[in-house]
This record gives sequence, C-alpha cells and structure tokens, in this order.
Amino acid sequence: MSSDAFFRYDLPNGLRVVLCHRPLTPLTAVSVHYGVGFRSEPAGRGGFAHLFEHLMFQGSANVARSEHIRIVQSSGGAANASTRQDYTEYYQIAPASALERLLFLEADRMRAPRFTEEALATQTAVVKEEIRLHVHDRPYGGFPWTVLPAALYRKFSNAHNGYGEFSDLGQATADDCAAFFDAYYTPCNAVLTIAGAIDPEHTRALVARHFGDIPPRPAAAPQDLAEPRPAETVHHEHTDRHAPLPATALGHRLPGAATDPGRDGYLSHMVLAHVLAGDGPLGLRHRAHAAGARLTAVAAQCGFFGPFDARDPDTFVITARHPERSHQLLPVLTRGALDALAADGTPRSELADATGRLAARWRRTHDNLLARTRALGAYQLLHDDPALVDTVPERLRALAPEAIRGAAADLAGSAPALLTVRPGKALV
Repeated sequence: MSSDAFFRYDLPNGLRVVLCHRPLTPLTAVSVHYGVGFRSEPAGRGGFAHLFEHLMFQGSANVARSEHIRIVQSSGGAANASTRQDYTEYYQIAPASALERLLFLEADRMRAPRFTEEALATQTAVVKEEIRLHVHDRPYGGFPWTVLPAALYRKFSNAHNGYGEFSDLGQATADDCAAFFDAYYTPCNAVLTIAGAIDPEHTRALVARHFGDIPPRPAAAPQDLAEPRPAETVHHEHTDRHAPLPATALGHRLPGAATDPGRDGYLSHMVLAHVLAGDGPLGLRHRAHAAGARLTAVAAQCGFFGPFDARDPDTFVITARHPERSHQLLPVLTRGALDALAADGTPRSELADATGRLAARWRRTHDNLLARTRALGAYQLLHDDPALVDTVPERLRALAPEAIRGAAADLAGSAPALLTVRPGKALV
C-alpha cells in the first residue's frame, strides 16, 4: 500500500474495514461508524441514539465504566463520538504505538457493552445538561437542525428533533438499551477505519485478532425514509429568548448523493450553496444590499452537518439573520437569485472561483488525519465510496455551468420549508 493509499475488505462476521497508510505522521486514528442515527429512533424515543452514544462509554466486558477515554488519554491520545442523522461514530487518535490498545477498546464494546440503570440515569442527566447548554441557553442554539426538519418533512424519522425532548429521554430503560444494541450495533452494520502510521499486514492481523471472533448477527432493517417533496411552502415559527436578532432558515429537499450515481447533481448543489452564501454579485448579501436591505451571518450548504453526511433524503439549507421585520426577506431574495441563476447561469470565471475554493477547502479538511479517518468511514457506510475524500475536488472542477443552472432550476421549482426565529423580546 503506497503513502496515503487506502483499501477496504470485509471480515467473515460482516464488519467492513478501511485501512489508510499515511506514514509521514507518528499518529494513528481509529474510528467505528455504526449505521444508526437520529432517523433510526422510533416515535416516543427522540434523542435515544445520542443518549446511547454516551452509554457506549460506560463500560464493557473488560473495561470499567468511563475507563475508555481515560485509557486513550493515558496513551497520549484523545477520544470522542458523534451522532448524526444516519450514523453514530466513535473515534480516537493516539501515537501509533497505541494502535492495538485502541482496537481492543473498540472491539470490547462492540462485543459486550454494559448497560445499567445507574449509568442510564447518569447519562440521561448529562445529555439533558448538554441540551440546556447547547440549545436552550445559547442564542440560536440548535438552529436550524433541531427545528427545521419538522417544517420540511412529515415522517417522524425525518422530522423529529434528533437531540430529543426531555420527556422522551426519561423513558428509556436498560432493557431498551440492550435491545437497541442488539438491533443496530452489529458487525455487519459497522465500518472500522484505521489510518496513519500503520503497517498494513500487521494491522490486518490485529483487526482479525480483536474483531474476528465477534459473533455475526443481522442488523435491524433500515427505516423507510422515502417521502415526496412538499407540494407547497410550509412555514414554522420558533421563539428564541436569547436571540438578539430575527433569523430565517430555508430548507429544500436535496437529491440524495446515493441516488445520484455520477454525483454531479449533488456536487452542483454544493457549488450553488457556495455562490448563494458568497460575497459575489450572485450572492444573497449582495442582492440584499441592492434591495436596500441587510442580511448577516448568511450560510448555505448541502446537509444539516455538511455534504455527503446523510442518506436520501438530504437537505439544502440556507440561513441568515436580519434586523428587518420581514421574515420574507430571505425567501424573496433566494427565489430571485435562483431564478436568475437558472435563466442566466454562472459566469465561467465565477464558477472557476467557486469550485476552486470548494476544492481547496475540501482538501484542507481531509488532510487532517482524524478528519480523514472519520470521513473514510462515513463515506464507506453511507455511500459505499470512501474515495470521495480524494475524488470530490476534481469532480467539482469538472462541472460545467449548465450543471449549476440545473441545480438552481431544481430548487426554484420546489417548495421550501420556511423557519423563522423570533427573539423572545419584542424586537419584531
């Protein structure tokens, strides 16, 4: 395996493995991605996937409660986890000499985690405090990903708040945890990724030693997430007592990357988002200024958490804050920009600038060892294409102006969800 090359293979129990050789670093990163996230939760259990992520650090057959992170840190490394719409990831980075220790820790909890009522009660309290800190007590907390889905989608899986409501979080039992583990935390529903200063053959032997004897078992059938695009705009309002200014979010249904084999459609929407959020003449800030209005904190992107980070359906998100009273400012300006781009397209000079900047940003992001490891695992799990970490920049540069025109026409012809945030004080 050459420098920075990667390859994947499967263990007999169904575990998918991705190895990436990056010898010019003294570090090794390990991640495990499971195909379970917010959208796997049943009604009445909102936030359970994230709560379960916390519980996976509360001990396993050979590791005491809360010892996982301590062991990694004592090895000179760091560990964490994250729950997204369609996956939960566990990741750590440490000196290369600690590789087998990292693999042992991940294998032990894949094989036999411990669930107790005491740990569940403790972590439920921790998650509630996290929600208070990051959502309830922070200006624009959770905006827009905790509240916009309810306006754009109808199925509970797609529409509910993935952070969870306090009333739902308090309903889980240790038996629920064991059942959730049995359903989703199976080898065949997981991807193990190892990157850094590794010897490929030795690493394969370590993977077989620690993960090879984990018994295979089937995973629960994935949720049926399919639903039609909304026929008309749906408007939801949200009051934020900490927000200093009104804010607006628009959500459009996005063609899913998995249902777009060439991925040109998805990539074109990435470029469109960059153009709309940029400072150029086609951007929303410029259009607002020309109309005698003002937008601040303008952002646009594919996916609530970034591009290629979810299965279909995915979401094209635009957000902005504005001192003006009208919450129709962003929708009107966006529709005008989309109509103009659909009709006239993007000048080649601006397209080249946009794709160049996006490609450079993509490369910078994935040059980081831990970020690259996490992306390889996520793209393998969601899209069966870990090579996206390297191929996206060239695919972006190959896009023609007609592709961006098509993306603009696609959004202009669809009904968005409109979310307005009103400050708790009487500012509007």
